[in-house]
Amino acid sequence: MPKTPSRRLIAAQMYTLREVCKTAEGFRSALEILHGIGYDGVQLSAIGCMDGENPEVTAGQAKEWLDENGLVCCATHRPWDRLINKTDEEIEFHRILGCDYVAIGGYWGHGQTLAAYQKFLGEAEPVVPALNAAGLTFAYHNHSHEFIKIPETGQWLIDYVLEQNPAIEFEMDTYWVANAGVDVIQMIDRLPGRLTCVHIKDREMVAEVGGVMAPVGEGNLNWDGILPALDRAGTKWFIVEQDECRRDPFDCLASSFEYLSQLNR
Repeated sequence: MPKTPSRRLIAAQMYTLREVCKTAEGFRSALEILHGIGYDGVQLSAIGCMDGENPEVTAGQAKEWLDENGLVCCATHRPWDRLINKTDEEIEFHRILGCDYVAIGGYWGHGQTLAAYQKFLGEAEPVVPALNAAGLTFAYHNHSHEFIKIPETGQWLIDYVLEQNPAIEFEMDTYWVANAGVDVIQMIDRLPGRLTCVHIKDREMVAEVGGVMAPVGEGNLNWDGILPALDRAGTKWFIVEQDECRRDPFDCLASSFEYLSQLNR
């Protein structure tokens, strides 16, 4: 049975701050602000200054700045083609960061069909064991399209992936699960031990707009039920993400942290 943590660890998904993190100066400043808010860690995703073959900020420099601010890199989102074609480099990248959890943000460009996800699973066959052998956990992050049903069986595409390869964890995104019309708590309860890192994201209804992403606690998701369910499932990192912010993203991240801290043990 997954062990319930003594305190929830709260991280910020840096995709929320992608516009700020295009430069080294912006990235370093963002880490300092997140430390000031009280975050325990970050997920490195869409850090523009770390992209490319000769990045402005290396993994070693990022680790130094993380350490300066008392932050842990709890997870990453990495390009799938790099994980396939440059597996050893990606393993070293994570070793330098001190991060043992690598995810992809989704499987794009191949259509949302059974054949597409069979292709993904085939590509994953050599990659996931190599990552596991190096002490890394691999996870798939969802949007809503993974809950399209396979016509022949009625099974969700994401269920097919997780069933076919038990070594793949699920980096659940609560907003996108709810957006797909799926009960978030029921989904959590079906996957104990496979939800180490989860994206915590709220969904608010706005007049004349509809459903939008919101700071945690400002929307309609049932956090009094979701958070204990994640505890039961063994979730270690509660990663706040807000793809689109209707006000300053740092303010949104601060509001989410404050709300989650009030519910923390």
